[in-house]
Amino acid sequence: MLINKAYRYRLKPTPLQVAQFETYAGHCRFLWNKVLHMNIERLKNKQHILYYQEMDFFSKLWKRSEEYGFLKECPAHCLQQKLRDLERAFKDCFDKKQPGKRLPTKRKKNLHDSFRFPEPKQIKLDHNRIKLPKLGWVTFFHSQKVEGTIKNVTITREGNHWYVAICVTEVIKLPKELPTSAIGIDVGIANFASFSSGQRVLPINSGREHAKRLAILQRRLAKKVKFSNNWKKVLVKIRKLHQKIAYTRRDFLHKLTTTLSKSHAMVVIEALKIKNMSKSAVGTIDAPGRNVKAKAGLNKSILDQAWGEFKRQLKYKLAWRGGMLIEVNPRYTSQKCSGCGYTSIRNRKSQQNFCCMACQYQEHADINAAKNILAAGHAVMACGASE
Repeated sequence: MLINKAYRYRLKPTPLQVAQFETYAGHCRFLWNKVLHMNIERLKNKQHILYYQEMDFFSKLWKRSEEYGFLKECPAHCLQQKLRDLERAFKDCFDKKQPGKRLPTKRKKNLHDSFRFPEPKQIKLDHNRIKLPKLGWVTFFHSQKVEGTIKNVTITREGNHWYVAICVTEVIKLPKELPTSAIGIDVGIANFASFSSGQRVLPINSGREHAKRLAILQRRLAKKVKFSNNWKKVLVKIRKLHQKIAYTRRDFLHKLTTTLSKSHAMVVIEALKIKNMSKSAVGTIDAPGRNVKAKAGLNKSILDQAWGEFKRQLKYKLAWRGGMLIEVNPRYTSQKCSGCGYTSIRNRKSQQNFCCMACQYQEHADINAAKNILAAGHAVMACGASE
């Protein structure tokens, strides 16, 4: 099976290479913002927006001008790739099939520092170093061997470090002994995941764990003179803490999804609409919301779990190993008895306790929901097989 895969490593650039990274990322960001502004103005004037060919034409004119001649410092392919990304963003915006379509937004320094080299012929890889156009050999922390055919390379700044993502196409072989078991998973906040087998996985709550320290640093930042040396020092600490939170969450999710994909042929989860679940309860001036503070705390807890990333990782890891991920309707999964099928809101006595009013079946509420999710997944498979 042919798959697209990315190997990501942390770079060990020299000070000169770091300066080049910042220059290239800055020029790509400048070009994105300038063309974005042009297209938004055209939309306000009810004109057709510029697409890649027109964008590239203007960028070449700017390179020859005195005002924007600095764009020549950046490799042409990197600028072109940024314009292609902007074109794709506009196409997604006007695509009715896209669920959360919106206009592209302005790129900010330190948040959107990246550039891509699309030509594999200009890229060379040698164990723990990679050769890139105009940058030469750049070393990185080598953790695993890159396999497959290189398609492109992306350099990104995350926090205070630079990373390289080497995208490849790779042919993988399915394991000789494939798992045959199926499992249903109910995700939540008190328990990150409850399995139909009876096991439960506690959440790490990396965001909540460091929330107090983050609030202290943000208050310190607010009291500093903006762009002063002390302000920059506190900002570096905030970035490091955000990076730690993200890495802790990512490590937890990767370990859990890898274990599940290796152990089961079919995983069934609920098709949750996380965007709607984490919507603010503030309301409007005419119709103000209720329990706004409590809902804000719940929203923060929901987003801290990263259920969307959990589903994304499960989907591609199962596909790599010959398994499948099935999403089912979450309606009544927590109210239905997994023993007799009786559905009532009174079945769920509390957040944890489930007791069926019809057959007196008792179970942990999340485990009962996971069993219902698995049964719904089997029903979906049966309907698909009959068709």
